[in-house]
Amino acid sequence: MFARSVLGPVTALALFLCTPLTVLADQAVLLGERNLRSDHPMWGGLSAIEMLPGGQDMLVLSDRGALIRAALYRDETGQVRAVGEVVGDILSNQQGERGNRGSRDSEGLALASDGTIYISFEGDHRVSVYYGEGETVALPVAAEFAALQPNSSLESLAIDAHGRLFTLPERSGEWDRPFPIYRFGDGQWDSEMTLPRNGRFLPVGADFDDLGRFYLLERDFNGFFGFASRIRRFDVVEGMFTNEATLLETSHGRHSNLEGISLWRDAQGRLIASLISDDNFSPFLPNQLVEYHLPEE
Repeated sequence: MFARSVLGPVTALALFLCTPLTVLADQAVLLGERNLRSDHPMWGGLSAIEMLPGGQDMLVLSDRGALIRAALYRDETGQVRAVGEVVGDILSNQQGERGNRGSRDSEGLALASDGTIYISFEGDHRVSVYYGEGETVALPVAAEFAALQPNSSLESLAIDAHGRLFTLPERSGEWDRPFPIYRFGDGQWDSEMTLPRNGRFLPVGADFDDLGRFYLLERDFNGFFGFASRIRRFDVVEGMFTNEATLLETSHGRHSNLEGISLWRDAQGRLIASLISDDNFSPFLPNQLVEYHLPEE
């Protein structure tokens, strides 16, 4: 599926472990975090993640138009100790061309149960299907996408057990305005659902767990103290988001610029949220892999 010749070998990938700790009592528990470093020119700007079953491999998406697969080696406690082979593809734009601006601003990633990969793009507002060897083909475009802000649109993408895609913009336009949810199923989009906006946090990633619950990763930025992250969980019942629960809310500066979330279960059956951070290709920000054990109640 991945063209090895596009990315070549990763020659330097270093990971650094931080001490696990409990962030909030009876809520999410931090299992570990690592800074991911590579000297490969396409590594960076990691904006979305899908952890494959068992947590031994991950798909990550660069916002400069690269889909990357990396093997992970975990110890007996579940901590990632090393990254193995890394391969990937440069994505095409709607005209089938690769490597130009139209294939960049890839922000959201969703993996269907049959292995189909979907990618949302923020610059040219669309959701595309990935067919391997870098080829992406856009789904029909919702009429509402034309009104989205250029750098604050389809940042998040998730797929439910029925194969329906859910995406939402990073900004709603007003502090008290809910976020519109665009749902794709049966070949068409609908925009009847909304998600409540709560405070300064803005959505940057989304996923469903194996029980059908919807999780939203959000961030806030403070110019002096850095990024704060929040995870909210919702039930989706009869076309509505209900039973909102905040599972995690970090202080500013606790982690870097977390933008992607993937839900999976470890060997113990625990629900794990794997989070990836975007370094914006800056020497001052790391690409972090952060993992939390999330509560079930």
